[in-house]
Amino acid sequence: MAEPYESDDRNGTVPVPVEVEYATSHKSKGMRSEDQAVYVPVRRLIAEIFFPDETTGSFSQRVKASVAVNGPAVGQACRNFGHDILCWTRRGSPLRALLVISVGTIALLASTGLLIFLLFILAATLNAVIISLLVSLAAVGGFLALFFACITAVYIGALTVALFFISTATISAIVAVVIATGWIGFFFMVWLAVWKSFGLAKRSMSVSNSAISAFSYARRAHKD
Repeated sequence: MAEPYESDDRNGTVPVPVEVEYATSHKSKGMRSEDQAVYVPVRRLIAEIFFPDETTGSFSQRVKASVAVNGPAVGQACRNFGHDILCWTRRGSPLRALLVISVGTIALLASTGLLIFLLFILAATLNAVIISLLVSLAAVGGFLALFFACITAVYIGALTVALFFISTATISAIVAVVIATGWIGFFFMVWLAVWKSFGLAKRSMSVSNSAISAFSYARRAHKD
């Protein structure tokens, strides 16, 4: 069976198979859809760091190589995802924009709380290690063991208090965002219902006036 060709006799160009062109465009579209998925490059980056081959080097070398190879792909995928979210938001109603803003705000607050807690853990760990090293140079025996026990208790207590306050603040902020979003959505729905009712009443009045005018005109014409 002969292959269909697309050619231009006026320019004298070489005919290009339609099936090849279709396959090429299909392939490029598939690559585009694969690049848009954020989890694909992120999964590849994590897999190359924590599940390497037997021929790979140390952990730092794996991190550098994986970031150098998969970092641009992750950035491009995140940009594509943000562009898709923006286009999806613009195609919808204001309620969709409100949903996107509220979900983004909640995710930002949760990420901020988690980051603050991780920074507090890092600072407390560094302080405990430095203090333990300094005291271990000047004390030995039972006093050192007692000191380590006190440091451990203080460390655990500080982490517990920090976790309580940070989680309370984060959850309170998330609940406040959810309540504010609900009230904004409620008032928007009320305003939309009032606006639709006003438009319906206006159209009904227009139809009624048209009907009355037509009836009056027909009555006058009948009298004439």
